[in-house]
Amino acid sequence: MPKITVKQIGSPIRRPKDQRDTLKGLGLNKMHRTRELEDTPAVRGMIRKIPHLVQVVSE
Repeated sequence: MPKITVKQIGSPIRRPKDQRDTLKGLGLNKMHRTRELEDTPAVRGMIRKIPHLVQVVSE
């Protein structure tokens, strides 16, 4: 299955709990961390939920 690389660009401080939980679900918890994830509809939905906190580096 194809991979997608996601980088955290925003801080979870003073964000709603659901947005913090979404970052944790993506495996991100500190600024400028990157993760290589499976490109699934669930992951795409999580990215779409917090576009102001993450950046898609490569698809």
